[in-house]
Amino acid sequence: MPQSPPPELDAVDRHILRELATQARITNAELATRVGVAASTCLLRVRRLESAGVIGGYRAELSLDAVGLPLQALVAVRISQHARAEIGRFAERLANLPGVLGVFFVSGDNDFSVHVAAATPERLRDFVVENLSASRDVASTQTSLIFEHQRGRAPLV
Repeated sequence: MPQSPPPELDAVDRHILRELATQARITNAELATRVGVAASTCLLRVRRLESAGVIGGYRAELSLDAVGLPLQALVAVRISQHARAEIGRFAERLANLPGVLGVFFVSGDNDFSVHVAAATPERLRDFVVENLSASRDVASTQTSLIFEHQRGRAPLV
């Protein structure tokens, strides 16, 4: 099924998106005020952006330290040759493992970069050994600890 082209975004749409990217929990009334349009116009535009897939959802940003997962790592994964036919299913399985924050299908020597959070170095080791190294679908892994993470804050639109 062919994808529909992305909708045309005008200056008002882009302003709405910038505001929501900064504070997704803003009320429609406050959003309308900041953008300079009527509340009804703002609500219609937000709903149109949601139904067109421009806004894919709203999420809470959790403090990993506060939920007991202070250790983060990126695990580079190269899958075995025989597993390449099921690469999509493999990625989905990775994404559903406890502690996985994101799975990136990448170019280069490795196939995936897996962003993982863990409570301790031992739990991280156990995650890699039990879920990756022990899998016959995985040819190799390389784990890099994340010392600090700065989330991008620049507006995309």
